[in-house]
Amino acid sequence: MRLVSLLAAVALVPASLAAYVYAAEPILARSGRGGKRAGARPWVWLAPTVALLGLFLVYPIVETAILAFRDARGQRFVGLENFARVFTDKAMLVVLRNNLAWLVFFTAGTLGLGLLIALLSDRVRWEPLAKASIFIPMAISFVAAGVIWRFMFEFRPAGEAQVGTVNAIASALIPGFEPKAWLFDKATNNPALIMVGIWMWTGFAMVILSAGLKGIPTELIEAARIDGAGEFQIFLRVILPLAAPTIAVVATTLMINVLKVFDIVYVMTNGALETEVIANRMYKELFNFRHFGRASALALLLLFAVAPVIVMNVKRYKEGSARHGSAR
Repeated sequence: MRLVSLLAAVALVPASLAAYVYAAEPILARSGRGGKRAGARPWVWLAPTVALLGLFLVYPIVETAILAFRDARGQRFVGLENFARVFTDKAMLVVLRNNLAWLVFFTAGTLGLGLLIALLSDRVRWEPLAKASIFIPMAISFVAAGVIWRFMFEFRPAGEAQVGTVNAIASALIPGFEPKAWLFDKATNNPALIMVGIWMWTGFAMVILSAGLKGIPTELIEAARIDGAGEFQIFLRVILPLAAPTIAVVATTLMINVLKVFDIVYVMTNGALETEVIANRMYKELFNFRHFGRASALALLLLFAVAPVIVMNVKRYKEGSARHGSAR
């Protein structure tokens, strides 16, 4: 039955689009000539896209917003009760704290490491190899990365052979080191998860920042050196200001992605021992506890958290486009 549905979808979607194309031209032909037809043509071709966006994007958002003010089954209006629970319940406050920690430390760590590696790799002869080795984690799915690092953090009691890479290396290099249950200790589990996220996204930050750094005129850097500026002064006074737009784009992109983090937490701890984040808790509220109201409230909270960052990114992009346009 599923195969039949799949084949029907594969056949019907192109057929529907073809039928729309053939039907649209006669409609445009009857809409008049000149400016009237030219004005109608964009709307005719945009109509399918607008309809799909409305069906798969706008409608789910509106429905989620309605469910956020209803009870577990989505039947009774409960006002702000679900949102009040999000900001007062002890477990929910831990979720918000974890997301804030991810937002601060993941963004700062990834951005800092990406910028440092971009600066250093631009100065070595084997730059492509260095960048490729750092970028490789981006080619791995988040689920695969979670599985890999779960084995890396594997714990065995002291005196036994350490099969986890982190404990094995630490035991070999640090005298008297006691193996740690990194993912089961509340003091280390969240930092360990954030570190996995940094490991995955540093390559992305490095590539974008490196491209931005290469756009800085070398004449300015050479002039600063001639004037007696040191490398640190050049970085602070020349490179950092000129690379600021690129850094801002990378930072906002990282913030958008980290606010939605789910896969790493789900695979490595499933939110146990106070490692839950908003997306993970939303999943549990919906599929484990079957509470549509609280799950929708968390989804809406996530949307409100991400939306300002997206708006800021779009605004910055428009400002950059306007500057480039005026420069031409």
